[in-house]
Amino acid sequence: MPKKQKPILVLIDSHAIIHRAYHALPELTDSKGNPAGALYGLASMLVKLIKELKPEHIVAAYDLAGPTHRHEVYEDYKGTRAKTDDALIAQLDRSRDIFAAFHIPIYEAKGFEADDIIGTLATTLKKEFDVVVASGDMDTVQLVDDVGVRVFTLRKGLNDTVMYDEAAVMARYGFAPEFIPDYKGFAGDASDNIIGISGIGEKTATKLIQAYGSVENIYKALEKKPEEFKEKTGVTERVFNLLRDNQEEAEFSKVLATIRTDAPVAFDEEEAHWQKNFSTDAAKKLFTELGFRSLIARVETLVTGNSDEGSVKSEKKEQLEKTDDLSPIPVYTADSLLAKESAVMLWLLQSETTNPSVEDVLNNTDSKTLEEAHEKLLRDLKKENLLDIYERIEKPLVRVLDVMNANGVLIDAPYLKNLSKEYHKELDALAKAIFKKAGKEFNINSPKQLGEVLFVHMGIKQARAKKTSTGQLSTKESELLKLKDENPIIADILAYRELQKLLSTYIDAIPPLLGEDGRLHTTFIQTGAATGRLASQNPGVQNIPVKTELGRRIRGGFVAPKGSVLLALDYSQIELRLAAILSGDEKLKQIFINGEDVHTAVAARVFGVAPDAVEYEMRRRAKVINFGILYGMGVNALREQLGTTREDAQAFLTRYFETFTELEAYLTKTKATATRLGYTTTLFGRKRFFPGLKSKLPFVRASSERMAINAPMQGSQADMIKLAMVNIQERIEKDFADTVKMVLQIHDELIFEVKDDALSVFTPIARHLMESVLSKEDAQGVPIIVSSEAGPSWGEMKSI
Repeated sequence: MPKKQKPILVLIDSHAIIHRAYHALPELTDSKGNPAGALYGLASMLVKLIKELKPEHIVAAYDLAGPTHRHEVYEDYKGTRAKTDDALIAQLDRSRDIFAAFHIPIYEAKGFEADDIIGTLATTLKKEFDVVVASGDMDTVQLVDDVGVRVFTLRKGLNDTVMYDEAAVMARYGFAPEFIPDYKGFAGDASDNIIGISGIGEKTATKLIQAYGSVENIYKALEKKPEEFKEKTGVTERVFNLLRDNQEEAEFSKVLATIRTDAPVAFDEEEAHWQKNFSTDAAKKLFTELGFRSLIARVETLVTGNSDEGSVKSEKKEQLEKTDDLSPIPVYTADSLLAKESAVMLWLLQSETTNPSVEDVLNNTDSKTLEEAHEKLLRDLKKENLLDIYERIEKPLVRVLDVMNANGVLIDAPYLKNLSKEYHKELDALAKAIFKKAGKEFNINSPKQLGEVLFVHMGIKQARAKKTSTGQLSTKESELLKLKDENPIIADILAYRELQKLLSTYIDAIPPLLGEDGRLHTTFIQTGAATGRLASQNPGVQNIPVKTELGRRIRGGFVAPKGSVLLALDYSQIELRLAAILSGDEKLKQIFINGEDVHTAVAARVFGVAPDAVEYEMRRRAKVINFGILYGMGVNALREQLGTTREDAQAFLTRYFETFTELEAYLTKTKATATRLGYTTTLFGRKRFFPGLKSKLPFVRASSERMAINAPMQGSQADMIKLAMVNIQERIEKDFADTVKMVLQIHDELIFEVKDDALSVFTPIARHLMESVLSKEDAQGVPIIVSSEAGPSWGEMKSI
């Protein structure tokens, strides 16, 4: 008769997982600007555990604040650990809400650590349950027992997990789980400040355990037969003396490392049966509030396929039980007009919720149907004074983007094929050059292997080098750029990466995406950016590089059919013009009103010279700061961009704002207003919300302040070109339906496919529509100028 399978009980070492997540994941914030990275790690680990192990019972163990029994006997226990960050403390407190949402009980006891609570439950319940301890460190591995205890722990980050049974522990350490405390008795544990015996390392400790087992047995053998002990363990005379003279330290360290199994906790099987009371509603509501959108869909899958009477009811069955009729639950597609409009409305109300799904709309409005959500969102738009921008710009743009996505743009596939051959040949040559300089072959695309070659094999040094979450030296482009003068291999690696990205993202990726018509139907996403700008995917045509010749050549593959040309209409220096309009700075406005070159004019005023006396370096510096102030650039960033000293950069920044005093006042006011209100507004009334302005983390707050400075300018530009798209598409359908197609939007630029005989008529009309989206009153005399170019391809255009 087969052995009856025991139910699975998961014991979660909450603090250990949260600590690991806090240090492994990038900083995230919730909808209110509070730190949430560690919470995301805990939540994703919980979902992973449930999905993979399917436990019937779950318990979360916590450390309580205050000293434990270990501190009572050893005051310096964990004394080497740094003070816990405020951001981590806040997330430790909030983490309890995650377990509450899943109806998972929390066990804790004064004077005991979470490990002790887990140890007590594991040892007392292992005969009744298949106990799995989920932890972020290896301390709990000593509990592993094939009778019924395994440990599910993390190796690196949060995705690299391993399940330890007795065989796995033996393979890892070379001895049984029960001897882990003995091992630490000799080798110590730096993370907990367990001293062990100074001078005894991991290898020696392992040999001792393998030879005799416990600390007690080791000292019995050492005292009774010292020569036999030395021969069996292979220790030197020095190590033998260290062992003999520090027996008390070894025994004491073992006690500290041993998990207690007598914590005053009582297991309640009914309470721990989380599935009986769990519904997805509470978890989805909390994850929506925390901004964990990717986890919401995964939560739904946790209840799929449960058929037991005590299991969670499916969402459909649950809803039917709450209603008096058996009408079906509505099924919506993201492509429906109702879904698109609802997503746009939610995004206008919550700018950081980009590209929201139907599920996001329902969850954020606490609605059962899209019709209900749509009504609520309309009311909220009116309440937040956002109805006008929705009705005037965003709602009509939904259909415009559908038309543009359907139009697509013609691609010269043979051109891209030839470009691919050329670039792959150059890529192979770069790889050979890199291998020659490195003195060995390796996977250039592997950050780990690349780091080992650069920083270990070649010995390239970098001051204040950044490290990844796994402790490796970073090989990100920003870090490699700092090393470009250290070794010529760096330039080759950067060139290799650029080529490879162009090939994989565009040149080789576009041909398989073409329709039967030979056109690329990329998808423009209306809600893809918090700034208000459009985004695009499959592929992201808005990100095709234009600063290098390698990137610009890709545009040659975007062509017009015979008898037509591509027409590009581009707002000229629109964000700088908007900076002048929004700030009302008379000197900056006058530059544009006079039709002067803005960078030369700014350099002349800042350096106190005549415009014709402005030198190249003066104009370059003016250009750097002109665009830099739009993005909240500080003195350190300016110093780096100018390639000068901090003192020179500060002097230049000071002169700039002494010249454009009203612009400085506007930027200061914008930051202060955003901090007070939590959002900024554009000329058209769009709001961008900044929860990070309330963050307790200085770098999160500083980043939000920089974005808040730029948001009114970039957002106003997005509003202008969107409104222009709506107006131009209306005119196309009225007068140019057979001769003009809107095919691409690249931030400040609109691209049309125009029949040859319509070009001279359509171009001035479209330019006028773009230049007149701002009223003369709103523009304050600053001219809005649109440049126009046309040609057989996007890469081969001339001004018209």
